[in-house]
Amino acid sequence: MLSFYNSLSHRKEKFNPVRKSVVHLYACGPTVYDLQHIGNFRTYIFDDILRRTLEYNGYKVRQVINITDVGHLTSDADTGEDKIQAAAKKRRKTAWQVARLFENQFKKDLEKLNIKSPFLFARATDHIKEQIALVKKLEKKKYTYLIPDDGLYFDTSKLRDYGKLVPSRLKGIKPGARIKVVKGKRNPTDFALWKLSPKGEKRDMEWQSPWGKGFPGWHIECSAMSTKHLGQPIDIHTGGIEHIPIHHTNEIAQSEAATGKKFVNYWLHGEHLLVNGRKMSKSLKNFYTLEDLKKKELNPLSFRYLTLNAHYRSKLNFTWKGIEAAANGLDALYHEVARLATEVKSQIPHRKSQDFQVIAYKDAFRDVINDDLNTPKALAIIWDLIGDKDVKAKNKLKLFFKFDEVLGLKLKEAIKLSHPPVKIASLAKEREKYRTNKQFVQADRLRKKIESLGYTVEDTPQGHFIWPKKI
Repeated sequence: MLSFYNSLSHRKEKFNPVRKSVVHLYACGPTVYDLQHIGNFRTYIFDDILRRTLEYNGYKVRQVINITDVGHLTSDADTGEDKIQAAAKKRRKTAWQVARLFENQFKKDLEKLNIKSPFLFARATDHIKEQIALVKKLEKKKYTYLIPDDGLYFDTSKLRDYGKLVPSRLKGIKPGARIKVVKGKRNPTDFALWKLSPKGEKRDMEWQSPWGKGFPGWHIECSAMSTKHLGQPIDIHTGGIEHIPIHHTNEIAQSEAATGKKFVNYWLHGEHLLVNGRKMSKSLKNFYTLEDLKKKELNPLSFRYLTLNAHYRSKLNFTWKGIEAAANGLDALYHEVARLATEVKSQIPHRKSQDFQVIAYKDAFRDVINDDLNTPKALAIIWDLIGDKDVKAKNKLKLFFKFDEVLGLKLKEAIKLSHPPVKIASLAKEREKYRTNKQFVQADRLRKKIESLGYTVEDTPQGHFIWPKKI
């Protein structure tokens, strides 16, 4: 049984998609005013594990990731400057240039982390028409009001169940208690659907609308794009846990008010990545990027491996000691794959068979990953498999590669560790001859020479040697 913790019901539920074999998945994507930090990428890795798990269970996944390239203001209270416009001024570029620059970098970083590309990257600026049409629907149903020289707002008091994603958010709320009160707002929780361009100011990104020249509110973008490409209700909507109180709450409000239908069946949220116990964020200036990992010569997939060691709904504290331990763990896993590959090559071919242990491991892996994406237990199964001497090397490899369809650690590429440079391979073969002839002094001398060139060589309990690995 495939089950997920649904933020809407606050409990774990069996997954039942709207369609029999296709899952519609919407993942909140980046606001492209700067590089994404690894805290952001923890959420995208979680999204990727979710997608891979659905595919592992035989579903086709129609995934949409939005690109917020306009409308995300510096304050959740619908005040402040557009983040991309502000970045453009700072960098002396246009908002369009900044948005494309960081959108492209985001996609490159996804590749580094082996995160699958979605069915569609949906840019907010490519869907202005759809956003205006959705706002007009809300206006026709009398859910809106205009604040002159500011924008068109959604009246949250018109919805009896506003805030149902986080009911506690509305208990005892007072105007200005959590967010700055905007003059003209009827309720502190009301939010902008369309912001008007400030008088006398020419923005890089602005469009004509029935309410005046301006740009869309942040929340309306996701509702319009998801409805266009995935319909309503969507099977699953994901994002970081920080989106629950405002962004996702407002998506639900405007989408369900406009259509009268349920917006999303399953809401899944990833927890924060912390630094010294505090959320990693740009505003706190305590963030790291993939470029920071590169400077320390760390494989980006080491970060992916690190995140898999914690459940997506658990906070994870980032330290350099922790990421280095993850790098060592991943390297050990790669080395085991290379060792098994070498061992399999040296074995005499035999008829295909599937041992009962293989079936047991497959069942165990499916059970834990289908239980709300329990990646820590999934990794534990892999390490149990490594130490299981009753499973043939060939079957171990097959299981590793099968499980990696979900984990995405590129284990197949680890086989290349069994093909070192020609010079190193030649020394390793020569050493093996000495070892076979019990000339251990000469064999040890060659081992030290190999190590001086930056490689190690190990011998298996079965008497085979495996190709060296880089130190």
